[in-house]
Amino acid sequence: MKKKIAILGSTGSIGKTLIEIIKKDKKEFDIILLTADKNYTDLYKQAKILNVKNLIITNKESFNKLKKKKIGKINIFNNFDSFNNIFKKKIDYVMSSISGISGLIPTIKIIKHTKKIAIANKEAIICGWHLIKKDLKRFNTEFVPVDSEHFSIFYALQGNKISNIDKIYLTASGGPLNNIPKKSFKNVKISEAIKHPNWKMGKKISIDSATLMNKVFEIIEAKKIFNLKYHQLDILVHPTSYIHAITKFKDGMIKIIAHDTNMKIPIFNSLYSKQIKSIKTDQINIKKLNFLNFKKVDTKKFSSVKIIKRLPNKDSLLETFIVLANDQLVNLFLLKKLKFIDIIYLLQKLINMKEVMSLSKKKPGDISSIVSLNKFVSKKINKIIN
Repeated sequence: MKKKIAILGSTGSIGKTLIEIIKKDKKEFDIILLTADKNYTDLYKQAKILNVKNLIITNKESFNKLKKKKIGKINIFNNFDSFNNIFKKKIDYVMSSISGISGLIPTIKIIKHTKKIAIANKEAIICGWHLIKKDLKRFNTEFVPVDSEHFSIFYALQGNKISNIDKIYLTASGGPLNNIPKKSFKNVKISEAIKHPNWKMGKKISIDSATLMNKVFEIIEAKKIFNLKYHQLDILVHPTSYIHAITKFKDGMIKIIAHDTNMKIPIFNSLYSKQIKSIKTDQINIKKLNFLNFKKVDTKKFSSVKIIKRLPNKDSLLETFIVLANDQLVNLFLLKKLKFIDIIYLLQKLINMKEVMSLSKKKPGDISSIVSLNKFVSKKINKIIN
């Protein structure tokens, strides 16, 4: 019997990678739903190739353009309330890869409709893990993290218990600015900040990699997903990105998870877990293993990692604020309204505000309270910039 699956954010890099995997094994899958925001052209092409009967496109203008196409028997929807019409019973697998805070609501809404959900959306996990976790338990839905670092921890834990974890190191390549001195950061151009040495990623996540905020977010995610304390987590700079996570257990054993710098590997494994399937990969790179070149993060250069020390171990609205503020600041940089060096400088200045730090004592609430925090963030950013 074919596996029934849905892909939220199918026109992004994660979604496209998953589709490339599926296309090589089309007989095994029945794609029930694909979604996008604006990219109706790619969405329609994907639907035709994979014979998909349901599409959601959330941008109103793109929705109207897609509706005008001669699309036969494909059902086109404009919002995620249509899940109840699309899914008559639980499907086998969902990939949640919508980028940004807009991925939170559909991620939570679709949990009850699937046996397994793979989440590649950092914002959803950081801002709404308390809600996600609750629904995973309520609807008996299996969860798999898709980030290479978190999947590596997940993989290392097979046959072990979270309670046996002593320390976890997440690796960071150092991004495109690893070999550039801090004094040059004020002149960094957009083209330089998005030129990641190892991974092909979107502009937003590439900027986060350049500031190392991406790694800060991954530490927060790991703390939530694996129910750890911040003192159990650390970052190591590892320029080749061959090692993704190092897990030291209380029994003295250490697991080092390595794989090619290719997101196909964690995505493939999230799709085929508990099945014996092969994926074509490179042979073990002995040269890379002999020159792992691990280093502690230079916090004077990448001061973003200092933010971790400001975070409470208990879930709070401060983490949500940081995610939302960083999103807006990165967007201002991409619009050429801020310098690169201003992103972290202003983020830290915001965190130092008494009203913002008070969020560290407030528990995250429902979806509406999380989304409404965006207005508060915008207000604070406008005030600090002006």
